[in-house]
Amino acid sequence: MTPQEKKSAISLALLMAFRMLGLFMILPIFSVYAMELRGVTPHSIGIALGIYGLTQACLQIPFGMLSDKIGRKPVILLGLLIFALGSVIAALSHSIDGVIFGRALQGGGAVGSVIIALLADSTRDENRTKAMAIIGMTIGLAFAIAMVLGPVLNSWVGVQGIFWLTGILALIGILILYIVVPTPNNNVFHRDAEPVPALFKSILTNGQLVRLDVGIFIQHGILTATFIVLPLALTHEIQLSTAHQWFLYLPILIVAYVLMVPFIIIAEKKRKMKGIFLLSITTIMLSQAILIVFHSHLISFIIALLLFFTAFTLLEATLPSMVSKLAPAGSKGTAMGVYSTSQFLGIFVGGALGGAVFSQFGITGVFIMCTLAALVWLIIASSMQKPPHLATKMFSLHQFSTQKIDELKKELMMVAGVEDVYVDTDTVYLKVDSQVFKEEQLAKSGNC
Repeated sequence: MTPQEKKSAISLALLMAFRMLGLFMILPIFSVYAMELRGVTPHSIGIALGIYGLTQACLQIPFGMLSDKIGRKPVILLGLLIFALGSVIAALSHSIDGVIFGRALQGGGAVGSVIIALLADSTRDENRTKAMAIIGMTIGLAFAIAMVLGPVLNSWVGVQGIFWLTGILALIGILILYIVVPTPNNNVFHRDAEPVPALFKSILTNGQLVRLDVGIFIQHGILTATFIVLPLALTHEIQLSTAHQWFLYLPILIVAYVLMVPFIIIAEKKRKMKGIFLLSITTIMLSQAILIVFHSHLISFIIALLLFFTAFTLLEATLPSMVSKLAPAGSKGTAMGVYSTSQFLGIFVGGALGGAVFSQFGITGVFIMCTLAALVWLIIASSMQKPPHLATKMFSLHQFSTQKIDELKKELMMVAGVEDVYVDTDTVYLKVDSQVFKEEQLAKSGNC
């Protein structure tokens, strides 16, 4: 990557992290805080936690399409201002309805897809995967930091202070956007980073991809529902104050991340992706089952959380990789757009349904619901095919000597390791088996 590309990747990752920190920091402490709000019910706590997922799911693709027309930075600016406004409204609200409205506005600043598009504008095809990985790792790190930082900040400034800080981070993000983030020469549509509306039908009818979309929907539904009751169980049943809960989260998250690494290596290098995938779902189901019975016992609680966070972080790392592997050539951006929308819808449904179950059946009822949801996910995932270990390669059409598209496709499909080909107006997308495909084979075959 060139210095300019690294600057774009790091600054946009920081911008994304600031936004995600604000959304994640309230997870471990919101339920306890919400109990003091005017008009609160168990159901409304779930709505408040999950509502941002609904507005984000509805607006992220339209915002991305708008950015193709008027530019990336103006749309990101609009999104960050909406996000900041939602944070201020949530900070000033003393009723649960006000917080719900503020959280909905936070989700309305749905600029994640636009940030990815801006990153694609700022990087060359061959370096885009590395740049995307930087953003992915940063989001994962932001989640871990938020889980620890939320309880700490809550003891200093309270949840209202966290909402204020979230708004300030959004405004700092605007400064980063216009002072640090390089402005590309023009906006170019990238099929590997942006959705193509004409491809939605084919992606939504692809059984293998739909299984992954259902999976991320259930995973984030379980996450949101779990955090409706997790802080309450820690505070009221285990008698661990919110100010000290970071002592619990910090070592658990560190150990979870360490445990995750060898499983990723096994999944990718040893090509055991499906087995690791099913093991992770089973582990999430087991963690929820433990919490059904032992959510008032500290040691069992710690074991369950360690299992949950290890499996959750592992799935967060491997699911996007599986989507990328399964998406047809030239369809990755569309597949990831549907996947992200499913994730945000899962957040909303998990919050709404978890809150409803909590109001009727208490803490135990929510853990039972999450266990059953994980079981359904395991059944659905068990029937999926073994994911192919394919990578996406992109080349400029001008690199190829032939001018006939159909002839070019046939020639490329004859190259060892090439499994799928898509030719756009100026870009050639290949799905290849990296262990077999060698780039120099293209030149030897006369294609370059």
